[in-house]
Amino acid sequence: MSIKHFTPFNASVFNIELPQKFTFPFYYEPHPIALLAAKELQDYIENQSDFEHNFGIESGKEGLVIGKMFGVLVVQKQNGELGYLSAFSGKLAKGNHHERFVPPVFDILLEDGFFRTQEDIISAINREIERLENAPEYLNQLQEEQQIISTTQNELVEIKSEIKTNKAQRDLLRKKYQTQLSFNEIDQTTFEQHLQELVKQSLKESYYLKDKTQQSKVAIEQTKAKTQLFKDTIDVLKEERKVKSAACQQEIFDHYYFLNKQGEQKSLGTIFQATEAQKPPAGAGECAAPKLLQYAFLHDLKPIALAEFWWGQSPSSEIKKHGQFYPACRGKCEPILGHMLEGIEMDENPMLTNPALGKELPIVFEDEYLAIVNKPAEFLSVPGKNISDSVYERVKNLYPNATGPLIVHRLDMSTSGLMLVAKTKEVHQHLQSQFLKRTVKKRYVALLDGIVKIPSGEINLPLRVDLDDRPRQLVCFDYGKPALTHFETIDTKKRQTKVYFYPVTGRTHQLRVHAAHPQGLNTPIVGDDLYGTKGDRLHLHAESITFRHPVSKEIVTFQVDAEF
Repeated sequence: MSIKHFTPFNASVFNIELPQKFTFPFYYEPHPIALLAAKELQDYIENQSDFEHNFGIESGKEGLVIGKMFGVLVVQKQNGELGYLSAFSGKLAKGNHHERFVPPVFDILLEDGFFRTQEDIISAINREIERLENAPEYLNQLQEEQQIISTTQNELVEIKSEIKTNKAQRDLLRKKYQTQLSFNEIDQTTFEQHLQELVKQSLKESYYLKDKTQQSKVAIEQTKAKTQLFKDTIDVLKEERKVKSAACQQEIFDHYYFLNKQGEQKSLGTIFQATEAQKPPAGAGECAAPKLLQYAFLHDLKPIALAEFWWGQSPSSEIKKHGQFYPACRGKCEPILGHMLEGIEMDENPMLTNPALGKELPIVFEDEYLAIVNKPAEFLSVPGKNISDSVYERVKNLYPNATGPLIVHRLDMSTSGLMLVAKTKEVHQHLQSQFLKRTVKKRYVALLDGIVKIPSGEINLPLRVDLDDRPRQLVCFDYGKPALTHFETIDTKKRQTKVYFYPVTGRTHQLRVHAAHPQGLNTPIVGDDLYGTKGDRLHLHAESITFRHPVSKEIVTFQVDAEF
C-alpha cells in the first residue's frame, strides 16, 4: 500500500540494528537509523526545487532569513518495510503543505476552514475599527476635546495665579492698616472697615474661582460625552472582536486532536488543562514531533526512532546551530507527547536516574567554619525535582551539627569544580555577602569545540529562561537579567580552544550560553548537551576560587585542576 509521505531509504539499512525502544524525545542521541534518515532529508533540502525558503546559509539568496527545525520519524509499515516521515516546525515557505513533508495536525490555513472564515470576519471588524478611529468627525472631536480641556485648564491656572497675587497684596494691606492703627493714623472703626473690605474681596474671588471651576467641569464633561459616543461604537466592535477571537481560539483548542498508539484522541485544550498554565502556549502542536507521530498513527505506521535538527542561520535569542540535533521542547511538546507516546516503550528518562550514583565528593579543604568540595560533573548542587542526592545532601550527612543553609553558591549539574560550604549560619551570611558584593573571584576553565581567535575580552549578553523549553536560557535584551563574563584564550589544539572564564555575574548557564551564542564566542563548550554537541561530559570546570575567610579575615585561594 502506498502512503504519500512515507519515504523509503535510499541507502541500505539491513546492516543497522533497530532500536529495542523508541526514542525518549527530551534527551537523546540520535540512533544510527535516525541519523541516516536525517542525512537523506538534509540532502533533499539542499538539492530540492519544490519550495523557495531562505535559511540564511546561502550567500546572496533573497528573502527573509528564517532557520527551521526539521524532524524525521523512522517508521515501519505493517508489511515490515522501513522508511521515514519528514516534518518541519511551524510553516515553511509561508505554507503548511509540501511534497516531502507530512501535513499539520490541524491546518488553520485551509481556505474554507473555520479559522480562515473567522479570520475574515475579524479582519473586517479590524478594518471598520480602523475606519472609525480615523474618521474626520472623530478626529475633529478628539481635537476639540483636547482644545477645551487645555483652554479651561489654562484659564483656571491664570485665575488661581491672579487670586494668589491679590491675596499677597491684601496681606500687605492688612499689615499696613495694622501699622496705621498702631500709630493712630486711623481709628478702630476705619481699621475694621478696611479689613471687612479685604474679606469681601477674598470671598468674591473664591466664589468666582468656584464658579469657573464648575463651568470648566461642565464644559469638559460635555465634550467628553460627545467623544464617548464615538468611542462607544468603537468599543462595541472591539468587544465583538475579542469575543470572536476567543471563540475562534477555543474552537481550535477543542478540535485540534492528537492520537496515540491506541487510537485515543485528546484535544489540545484538554491536554493543556492539566498544566500549570491550563492553556496551550502559542504554536503548541505545530512542532515536528507531534506532526510526525500523528501521521504515523493515522496510517498504521509503527514509530521506530525520532530525531530533530536545526537547519539554517541561528535565531537571535536562542542557540540553535545549523545541522545540530536537538530534543523536543518541553513547554509546547511535553504535554502533547505525553499523550501521544502513551503505551510506547521508550528509552529511559535520564532525568529520573541519579547522576551522582557511585561518585565521591572530594573535600579539598575544611576547618571548623567552612569546607570546600570538588563537585564532580553530572552531580546536583541541591536536590532536584526527582533526585535528592546532591552536594547539599552529602554535606548535610557529613556535617550533621552544621547550622544554616550550608550551600553558599551553586554549580550547574554538568559543571565540575569548587564549591563553598558553610558550617554555621553566621559564616554562610558572611560568605554570601562577599558573593553579593562580587568580591569573590572565580576562574573556570573550559574546552571549546572550535577555534577562538580573540585573545581576551568580555561577553555582555543578558539572559532569561526559555519559558517554552526550561531549563534552556535565551539571550534577551528586553527582559533578560544582566550577565557579564570576562574570558582569556589559553591554548588551541586539534580545533579545540582552552579558555579561562571569569564570571562577574552568576546567571544560570551563563558560561555555556556566552560561549555558544553567535554574539558571544560562537563556539560551544565541548560536550554541551544543551547548546552544543553531547559528549562524555561538559568540559567546564570551576578550578579556582578566592575569598576572604570569614573568621581569620585572610584572603585565601584554592585551586583544583580539571580532569579533562
